[in-house]
Amino acid sequence: MILAFSLSDFIRVPFGYLLDFLYQFTSNYGLALILFALLVKLILLPFSIKSKKSTMQMARMAPLVQAIQSKYPNDPQKANLEISKAYKEEGVSMMGGCLWSLIPLLIIFPLFYVIREPLEYMLHFTQEQADQIVSIIKGAAPELFSSNSYYDQIAAAPHLSAYAEQIKAAIPELANETIPNLNFQFLGVNLGQIPSFQIWAWESYDWNTIGAFLLPVLSAGSQILSMLVSQKMNASVSVDKDGNVDEDAAKKASQKQMKVMLWVMPLFSLWIGFSYPCALSLYWLAQGLFSLLQDVVLTKRYRKFYDAEDSIKRRVAAERAAAEAERERIRAQRRSENPDGIVENTSKKKLQRQQAMKNQSAGKKTAEGDSPSGDPDRPYARGRAYQPDRYRSQTEE
Repeated sequence: MILAFSLSDFIRVPFGYLLDFLYQFTSNYGLALILFALLVKLILLPFSIKSKKSTMQMARMAPLVQAIQSKYPNDPQKANLEISKAYKEEGVSMMGGCLWSLIPLLIIFPLFYVIREPLEYMLHFTQEQADQIVSIIKGAAPELFSSNSYYDQIAAAPHLSAYAEQIKAAIPELANETIPNLNFQFLGVNLGQIPSFQIWAWESYDWNTIGAFLLPVLSAGSQILSMLVSQKMNASVSVDKDGNVDEDAAKKASQKQMKVMLWVMPLFSLWIGFSYPCALSLYWLAQGLFSLLQDVVLTKRYRKFYDAEDSIKRRVAAERAAAEAERERIRAQRRSENPDGIVENTSKKKLQRQQAMKNQSAGKKTAEGDSPSGDPDRPYARGRAYQPDRYRSQTEE
């Protein structure tokens, strides 16, 4: 049983083998999906760390961003330029947190094909063999299949052993192969079925139907909870220039983004849940809960480093405040000593300059008066070549 390989199977085939291994290990399809979600989280942990660091750095810069926006309220282009400059100086990527968070969306679509076509990707039949198997079982028991042929392999997978002889007779290359079933039951819910949100149209109200309905709802709820907790954890590292926590600035900075994501992701989860087999909802639910746990752990880990930085900022701010308080005390003392106001500049440098000018003026005075040159007729004459008789009038001669 060799699976025909194509470019689109570059991700699907490894997913299929991994999910098959986990199914054989746990003997439970639901547990296999949960472990699959956990392994995906562990594999993508380096990317998640980069995303978390970028998100926390942006949250820490939220007060600065808010200050820049307040400085340029009527010039958003200038504000965006200054914000981009600030991010660049701090080494923060504005898209870093968003890009890595899209990776789980890129995984769920290949996983959908693995779930939809278990005969090919988990049991490793070729596409031609899978089509023949579906045709044999559908011909023998058409009531097992719905009108949607898109999920025929899921409908056929739990009944393979019951029709093993017909399958081996129709497909000679499988004559010596063991054809096992796939059991999609998990906590009393068939993960191969597509849940219906039309409660009024349900044929029965048993646990299988109710549980299938709850999986998409819980999946959407896990997305909402994960984003709210992430926002709260990120806001806890947002500080001002003095190292004091400023959660309001972080919440305002992410308000628009969170409003969009708070609706988009849960709605996307509901759409997946009520459009595809329950197995996808279970995976999405597990992925959301693991993301929540991961976010809490990473935030606590990296907040230790930020706390050390913030303590230094608070100490510097305290020293600066103490110095300013001392200067204010001196000013208050001077005001009390001179309640009418300081009318004379008592600057030390200015007093020194004034004294130097007095000394210079006194040293250049002569016996002829206050004339610096010694000649009352030419008081400002200077130079070593000065001769008093040079300009004597002709009459005096």
